[in-house]
Amino acid sequence: MAAQVPFSEPPWLSGLPSPYYKETHRRFQKAARAFIAEHLAPYAIEWETAETAPDSLFHTFAKHNMLIPNLPAPLPVEWLHRVGIKDILGVPVEEWDYFHTGIYLDEMSRVGVTGPGGSMTAGHAFGIPPIIKFGSKALHEKFLPDLLPGKKRACIAITEPGAGSDVANIATTARKSDDGKFYIVNGEKKWITNGFWSDYAAMAVRTGGKGAKGLSMLVVPLKGHPGVNMRRLKVQGQISAGTTYIELDDVKVPVENLIGEEGQGMRYVMTNFNHERLTIACGVTRSSRVALSSAMAYVLKREAFGKTLVEQPVVRHRLAKAGAELEMLQSWVESFLYNMTKLTKEEADAKLGGLTALAKAKAGMVFNECAQTAVLLFGGNGYTRTGQGEMAEKLYREVMGARIPGGSEDVMLDLAIRQLVKNFQRETEKLDRPKGSSKL
Repeated sequence: MAAQVPFSEPPWLSGLPSPYYKETHRRFQKAARAFIAEHLAPYAIEWETAETAPDSLFHTFAKHNMLIPNLPAPLPVEWLHRVGIKDILGVPVEEWDYFHTGIYLDEMSRVGVTGPGGSMTAGHAFGIPPIIKFGSKALHEKFLPDLLPGKKRACIAITEPGAGSDVANIATTARKSDDGKFYIVNGEKKWITNGFWSDYAAMAVRTGGKGAKGLSMLVVPLKGHPGVNMRRLKVQGQISAGTTYIELDDVKVPVENLIGEEGQGMRYVMTNFNHERLTIACGVTRSSRVALSSAMAYVLKREAFGKTLVEQPVVRHRLAKAGAELEMLQSWVESFLYNMTKLTKEEADAKLGGLTALAKAKAGMVFNECAQTAVLLFGGNGYTRTGQGEMAEKLYREVMGARIPGGSEDVMLDLAIRQLVKNFQRETEKLDRPKGSSKL
């Protein structure tokens, strides 16, 4: 076995002991790496350069149940069995936990460019979970048989031209028709990953007055539906993920497509964000690793001023700073995954919501440090879209796709502290002695 380039693998895959990973996780990691090496890795740069991935990629992942890992763990076992999904590359769905999820995200991002993978996974990661968690049994019966096995595609549609991280200001309206059978949806959605290819969107809409209490969520039909117009947006990185602008003009949606209850949309969106932010942190950790290890491999062989670049103290200093940030992030992410295997969803939302926002924000900062380090050490090659530094150049263009979507960085930093303060105040109130009591 060849020696590993420093920073190329997380510690648990570098031969170091770990308290987290069991044999089931190691088996899945090997199977996932082999699957991705066959079906995604050889073509990822080509597809990202072409700005789209073929439909066959989605169908291949669906056929092998490799869309399912994007769902929050534990998986909806009963429904998966109903649609004929019993395992994921040999791992029984009953056995699946958040460490399997983390491994999947890590291996997908190991490809380097994340656009092709993102072109097919956002539906299961973010669009289907609100239907599963908050939808009625009737809504499950209507949509899950097609969505879970990938017969139909979905996305999440929250952001708008005037409402990004400020979800409470969503302007897209959903008014009931005179006969009460339909919601009539009007408005615009922007920066919707996978929207262009999606049959449905789990969409945040305004069914009531101003503010958070007026929000609800609907399953809105998209592709080919009357009143829906979609066009792709060309963004800085992850272009092949299909970022979409959606216009909704008197779109008729059956009232049965309401997710949960009217007026609860803000709560549904916020709890859904926690899974999204954790998945971003997991994937971004590996993207940071790809960037830094590619730079490490380069400076080990590149010569300048009569010696290899790694023999220059300034180069080692830059690598060390980025490497320390990366490995600390890796440890934090694994701690999160462990917590998710021990807490219920409700406990995790309450105790980890603010920290998840903070981890997502920190992951973007670390990615920026590692990608920037790679570009600088590659020099001119890192500024060129082909050749030795191609991966570093492409990854640097994906940095803002980690720092903005899922909650913009500054908003996440503020949200984290507000949530931690709220939890502190709540716990403090529990400790307060009863009024009128003289007891210490």
